[in-house]
Amino acid sequence: MDSFTGSQSYLESRVTVVTGDITKQQVDAIVNAANSSLMGGGGVDGAIHAAGGPSILAECREIRRTQYPDGLPTGEAVLTTGGKLPARFVIHTVGPVWGRAGGRESELLAACYRNSLQLAADHDLRAIAFPAISTGIYGYPREQAAIVASTAIKDFLSRNRTLRKVRLVFYSPGDAAVFVQHQRFEEER
Repeated sequence: MDSFTGSQSYLESRVTVVTGDITKQQVDAIVNAANSSLMGGGGVDGAIHAAGGPSILAECREIRRTQYPDGLPTGEAVLTTGGKLPARFVIHTVGPVWGRAGGRESELLAACYRNSLQLAADHDLRAIAFPAISTGIYGYPREQAAIVASTAIKDFLSRNRTLRKVRLVFYSPGDAAVFVQHQRFEEER
C-alpha cells in the first residue's frame, strides 16, 4: 500500500485513521508527542504549543513545578488546557527514543497510548486524537509503532466504553498508509 486517501475505520468505527493537522482536530483532547521537559520543542510538540498559545506552556510549567520536577517520565501522560486549539485539552505523553530504552521501547510506547487513553477516560472525554508517537525524530520504526499503537488502543477500548472516538492523525498519506498496512485492529467489513 503506497498511498492513503480519505479515512479508514476500525472497531465499529470507534477508531479512525486520517491524514491532517492534529492542531485542527475538533475533539475533546489531542495528544502531544512531548519531550520530558514539557516546555515545547519541534515537530508535533512545537506545533501544538504554537497553535495553542501560552496557556499550555504555563500549565506545563506548573506540572513540572508540582508533580514532575525532573521531567515527565517516558510512557506517562498529563493533561493541560487546549488553549486556543479547537480541542479543549492536550494530553502530553513522552514516547521512547528508539534504541535508548534498553529493549523496553514497545512497552513504553504502549504505555503512552494506554496512559493517554486512561487520562481521557478519567476526565469523561469522548473523543481523542493521537499523532504517531515516537516515529519522527525519536526514530521508532513506523511499521513496529503501528503494531504497538493499534494493539494498545484495541486492548484499552475492549475494556472501556467511555471513549467513543479515537482518531489517529497522520501528517502524510505515506505514514497513514504504513499504519493501515501494519495495524492490528480487526477491519470492518
